[in-house]
Amino acid sequence: MSRPSIFITGAAAGIGRATALMFAREGWFVGLYDVDAVALATLQEELGTEHRIAEVLDVRDQAAWHGALERFFEASGQRLDVLLNNAGVLVSGPFEETAIEQHHRLLDINVKGVLNGCHAALAYLRKTPGSRVINLVSASALYGQPSLASYSASKFAVRGLTEALDLEWQGQGVRVMGIWPLFVQTNMVKDMNAKSIKNLGVHLRAEDVARTIWKAANHTGRAKVHWPVGLQTVLLAQAVKYGPQWLNRLVTGRIAVGH
Repeated sequence: MSRPSIFITGAAAGIGRATALMFAREGWFVGLYDVDAVALATLQEELGTEHRIAEVLDVRDQAAWHGALERFFEASGQRLDVLLNNAGVLVSGPFEETAIEQHHRLLDINVKGVLNGCHAALAYLRKTPGSRVINLVSASALYGQPSLASYSASKFAVRGLTEALDLEWQGQGVRVMGIWPLFVQTNMVKDMNAKSIKNLGVHLRAEDVARTIWKAANHTGRAKVHWPVGLQTVLLAQAVKYGPQWLNRLVTGRIAVGH
């Protein structure tokens, strides 16, 4: 029980990988979970055996969650300080031009995967004082994004779940937080078919998001649910929060559609 632990989904690349490296450097015990066995093995070697446990995990598989959490809890010294629901996929382009099966798969991973993780992990989180769930939300949950409709919808769902569970679980000693990046320099945004990325650019690195996750994981002050990453996200969030609906719609249309 001497060192804290974090369970990371989507750990093999991008934000998950950057977060795993950061937390391991700080002495945390890190659980690495991903569907990419090859990339996972590479990350295992980089971290060494002292600081991690690693398994292939499809977040859509509820039974697999239970097994992975049980093994993680034992390997970590019977503690789960942070569950990081980071695994996710993105579909971009005109809504009707994307096969409905792709939209379904996105929702299964981005929404059901987070639901599965939260539901399965609560029993372990309760046993660890000061534990928390950190979910990857997105600036696309500020206002529905054209060309990212199902992705945006999935992140609105994660936002709602985060806010609801933070209130519901506070009496059980578990905090729930959401990380809000805009576009991040990862493989997820390569060849992305959306005008918003062309107009706003990609200014965040995975390490920038990892630093915000680190702050959220170690936050001991007043309850803070939403954690925007980068100045662009902060400004957009403030505009949506205080601006009238017609203006938010207009600005989103100009950025994402061009009119």
